[in-house]
Amino acid sequence: MRAASRRVAVRLTMRASVLLGAASIVGLAAFGWPLLIHARAGANVAHAADAPWIFVALIPLLLAIVLGEIAEGSLDAKAVALLGILAACCAALRVPSPGVAGLEPMFFLLICSGRVLGRGFGFVLGATALFASSLITGGVGPWLPFQMLGAAWLGFGAGCLPRAIGRREIAILAAYAVVASLLYGALLNLWFWPFGAGTTTSFSYLPGGGLLENLHRFVFFDLTTSLGFDIPRAVTNAVLIVALGRPVLGALRRASRRAVFDPVVAFDDAAPTSSADL
Repeated sequence: MRAASRRVAVRLTMRASVLLGAASIVGLAAFGWPLLIHARAGANVAHAADAPWIFVALIPLLLAIVLGEIAEGSLDAKAVALLGILAACCAALRVPSPGVAGLEPMFFLLICSGRVLGRGFGFVLGATALFASSLITGGVGPWLPFQMLGAAWLGFGAGCLPRAIGRREIAILAAYAVVASLLYGALLNLWFWPFGAGTTTSFSYLPGGGLLENLHRFVFFDLTTSLGFDIPRAVTNAVLIVALGRPVLGALRRASRRAVFDPVVAFDDAAPTSSADL
């Protein structure tokens, strides 16, 4: 008998992939409706009250992913324990600067975790870490489900990066941190923009406007209001990856090897024993 261990804490089965896709569809609809729907006047006010419904839809989907993987054996007690530890560490990193001036070092650990432990683990960790840190910092509000989805996608994307080692891996992760941090800021702006930019400015959401017109207004809004937060977030996490990425990745890989996530046991065909051998 020989055993091989996979170093992926959450192996995406068909059920988990379907649930993750459903959560992403809910998130895309929640973020992108201002650009896709010719809304009536006043719909921007209604959007301010849709966060509880997004939260109600998101939490069962995340629980279903975790519980489904536990039931199928692809998420064992060791992976759940590591998920809790890393979520707590991410929350602790967010306590000193919960989004102030865009400084969010927790994304550094989230990216490294998704890279080492897989895209499924990164997705669940991103949502869990934002939820836990919001409870600790008192940052619970209508923005929370959108932050959870944004962080979940960020962790998922880290697990999808191409294989690399050494300095090339660090460079890929640093570049991903820059791009992902900027996209995270844009996504969070997209949910806030319809009711947060007023109704009289040149970058206000225009109910009933076309896709290109509202997209132009949103890009203008994002560039003029968000770069002061997004650029420090991108620079902070990229610098942390360059400075601390190698030891953190090494520690996560050692933890993964020792935990032996998802062992796959295979049996070799034994040669039949003849009566002459007895």
